[in-house]
Amino acid sequence: MRRRELAIRIDVTEGFFVYILASRRNGTLYVGVTNDLSRRIADHKAKLVPGFTRKYGVDRLVHVDAFSSILEARSYERELKRWKRSWKLDLIEKNNPTWRDLSEDWLV
Repeated sequence: MRRRELAIRIDVTEGFFVYILASRRNGTLYVGVTNDLSRRIADHKAKLVPGFTRKYGVDRLVHVDAFSSILEARSYERELKRWKRSWKLDLIEKNNPTWRDLSEDWLV
């Protein structure tokens, strides 16, 4: 699997993305996949996505991985969804210890 760890500054225009949203630090988590990260995050923040994220106020982008293939991205999304919560929290803490909203820099 060719997963690229992303820095704070990411190119959100190319590839496929598996992302983790949180309601707040150590709050409710959501794992998703998209080929248009900026649009998808904007939709979550505007509460346009019906269901879980809107119901629980989950719209803070706390982790992102980029892939060149949708098959790889979907496979990793399924894997991540099966992870224990503590593993997801460790992943976020490792790469984003302040739980900063990574979309702040590029989402207006």
